[in-house]
Amino acid sequence: MKALVYHGPGSTGWEEVPEPTVENPDDAVVRIDCVTICGTDLHILKGDVPTVEPGRILGHEAVGTVEVVGGGVRNLGVGDRVLLSCISACGRCRYCREGRYGQCLEGGGWILGHRVDGTQAERVRVPFADMSTYRLPDEISDEDAVLLADILPTAYEVGVLAGSVTPGDTVVVVGAGPVGLAAVATARLYSPSHIVVVDPAKSRRDAASGLGADVALDSADDVAGRVAELTGGLGADVAVEAVGIPATFELCVEVVRPGGHVANVGVHGAPATLHLETAWIRDLTITTGLVDTRTTPTLLGMVAAGRLRLPELITHRFELTQMQEAYDVFSRPSETGALKVALFGAGHRPR
Repeated sequence: MKALVYHGPGSTGWEEVPEPTVENPDDAVVRIDCVTICGTDLHILKGDVPTVEPGRILGHEAVGTVEVVGGGVRNLGVGDRVLLSCISACGRCRYCREGRYGQCLEGGGWILGHRVDGTQAERVRVPFADMSTYRLPDEISDEDAVLLADILPTAYEVGVLAGSVTPGDTVVVVGAGPVGLAAVATARLYSPSHIVVVDPAKSRRDAASGLGADVALDSADDVAGRVAELTGGLGADVAVEAVGIPATFELCVEVVRPGGHVANVGVHGAPATLHLETAWIRDLTITTGLVDTRTTPTLLGMVAAGRLRLPELITHRFELTQMQEAYDVFSRPSETGALKVALFGAGHRPR
């Protein structure tokens, strides 16, 4: 089969590789019908995730059709249409029993496209298949479903829930990439008084406004001053960092009010300064985290019922064979206007 193979920072190839097979009783082999590219994949290509070894097939978000199941798989059958979660879970260890699937101790967590071969391929082996896939109802299209593999639960769990967003809050989302936009959409579920988005790209600020952001600021603007105006000088109740660079993390700490919450979602490849000389007295809560995907069933239900929509978040569409072209478009959002890209295999179910 063909797959996108990582050869080290800055180097990939769409290449012929052996087809995956069932290696453990709880494995399934899934044909890829729809797959996307994550900002984390770009971090891998920059060398920010050194645990990804050369030779690895990238990707951790997909929708597909089950082709083979291991003898220990109980909840899936050949022909099932499934969402592949970005997080794999054994379901047995201490962290899985707590719902912290991202910290799985028995070989799960974020492994697809990281520690085992991933989804940017014609087929993929899915470990812990019963716990790591979700059968999809007919009313959810491939394009909507693939957003539930990572960005929606990540934004919701690591941003909105970890940030303790409540009704009436002022929420600042720094970074209007796919995860930042998903944070806007899911923060709206809690009726905040203001959602402020900060991003240097006008196309992304416009997308954030379309999803419900009240104020969209360029990163060159006086962000702290504008937030102070909105909040009577207090600052934001919650700031969601959705980029992963030092400047954006430090901005979140600056704009949040005393007693407020900074929820870091971005993947950081370099140290960021925590200015404790000014922050120590402000009663701040700062959280970090890897998504657990424990909310995926809830989000699936909301999308199926039409209660959660992300219109036009997928801006570019490709055939699976155009993987490297898709990477090029996705990696240059200021030039291409790309938010999220989708690549389709032969079994794609359109909207």
